[in-house]
Amino acid sequence: MTQLQATQVQVTQVQASQGQTRTTATSVSPMPQVHDLIARGLRPHVEAIDHGQYPASFMRELGALGGFRQAVPREYGGAGRGLAGTLEVMEAVAAECLSTGFCVWCQTVSAWYVQSSDNEHLKREWLPAMMQGERLAGTGMSNPMKHFAGIEKLRLKATPTQGGYLLSGALPWVSNVGAGSTFAVVAQLEGGAGDSLTADYLMAMVAGDQPGLTLGDGGRFIALEGSSTYNAVFREVFIPDDQVLAKPCQEYIGRIRPGFILAQSGFGLGLVAGCLERMERSNERAGHVNRYLDDGVEELGADYREARRRTFVLAEQIGCGGVPLGPEATHEAVACRILASELSLRASQAAMLHAGAAGYKAGAVTERKLRESYFVAIVTPALKHLKKLQASWS
Repeated sequence: MTQLQATQVQVTQVQASQGQTRTTATSVSPMPQVHDLIARGLRPHVEAIDHGQYPASFMRELGALGGFRQAVPREYGGAGRGLAGTLEVMEAVAAECLSTGFCVWCQTVSAWYVQSSDNEHLKREWLPAMMQGERLAGTGMSNPMKHFAGIEKLRLKATPTQGGYLLSGALPWVSNVGAGSTFAVVAQLEGGAGDSLTADYLMAMVAGDQPGLTLGDGGRFIALEGSSTYNAVFREVFIPDDQVLAKPCQEYIGRIRPGFILAQSGFGLGLVAGCLERMERSNERAGHVNRYLDDGVEELGADYREARRRTFVLAEQIGCGGVPLGPEATHEAVACRILASELSLRASQAAMLHAGAAGYKAGAVTERKLRESYFVAIVTPALKHLKKLQASWS
């Protein structure tokens, strides 16, 4: 049993003792099947994914197993297990491959947007294919989240027209998208109050093949090359009213923000679990000298288990969303996300130091995990973004 699987069992036991485990037929955990799929459908392809191959077959199979429907309410065909179920799946995937774990986050958080909206058309017509993994789903929310934190200007404008809106502008990076995909955007309505946070905004789902939308080369990264990441250029892209998630959308974004942020802890914690496993392997041959390093398996493992416990407590409170939560939920989500970032950086460095020269070779697992850990701390909301938010609340 791996470090991650043992901790999953431990957290499930804690949830059960707190009366939090759901036992309906539709809420049965898919984790045994997910671990099997990772072993046969992901592990043999991680090197190719690191060099740019998108894990299409794995994502489709994961969707068929129910991997993307864990946090979706049962009334919309989901498993109804809440955000904790989503975190379990994402963490297991990211322990093997952070890039794919990030894609799982993109897919599931896009479903989170739709299920949290009042748009019944999107819930009925778009959500089922997103949950099944039949339709790629990305998230174009990096720029809006930075905008609402006062970090950068919003890049999309919306002009009202008959039956909807025309969107123009450009987003530098949108991940887990391609032909036939969908992703979310926020645009400022023409005539709004400049960059004021009281301006009128809308949030909508966009289809990747809508006329006027171009998905282009987003450039090369040191990791995440297999995440199907593109830049998105909008030239008067028509968005019908039935694709709008919310307008105005400030209150709605406040509703989805805790789940959006906390869910990212899933791929961060997964990376830490993967690093701990590599450290244990290194100790089989070099434990006699690795024991002098400051961050060992015991120290990091204890911090990982505490961060995971804290994350899952909040995930149980958030559930499938739809429950009004105070600002404390967002504050705690940010704190958990910071823990995931900082632990990822510590764990990847510790894994490299434990491996020594064997981990320093190009293509080594520990070399990849070191590169991936920086993404956990850089992806929106980045570590500096999160700490800016914390400072604004103190």
